Amino acid sequence: MERLLGLLKVKVVRGLNLAICDPLSHSSDPYVVIRLGQQEVFDHDTFTKDDTMGDAEFSILDFVEIAVKDLTHVRDDTVMKTFQPNEENSYSADSHIMWKDGKVTQNMALKLRNTDTGELIMHLEWVNLPPGMSR
Repeated sequence: MERLLGLLKVKVVRGLNLAICDPLSHSSDPYVVIRLGQQEVFDHDTFTKDDTMGDAEFSILDFVEIAVKDLTHVRDDTVMKTFQPNEENSYSADSHIMWKDGKVTQNMALKLRNTDTGELIMHLEWVNLPPGMSR
């Protein structure tokens, strides 16, 4: 039986300056696919054709390593780690893993690749599970 470490909540806050993929309506039908290994979570829209809007990548390894630690002794609003934009990630601005209000969180702005323009604003939050909960 696997032991779950916790749950990762991923919130797509906003898409900015997304490419216009439908020239007739001057709009797009964007969607987000979240991949972790072989697992995928995405929206399902059966009414319209989805438009490919680019892609972005970031690693959650550091986030999870920090989230599973006992942080009860850490002061609120502590920056646990900072990421800067570089060639290996899609960050468009500095992003901080924070200990805030008893939770590990991270806000990030990701520049979309393989498209002309676009950025995603995302929020990650770790949810600890009660002791003994497993899958």
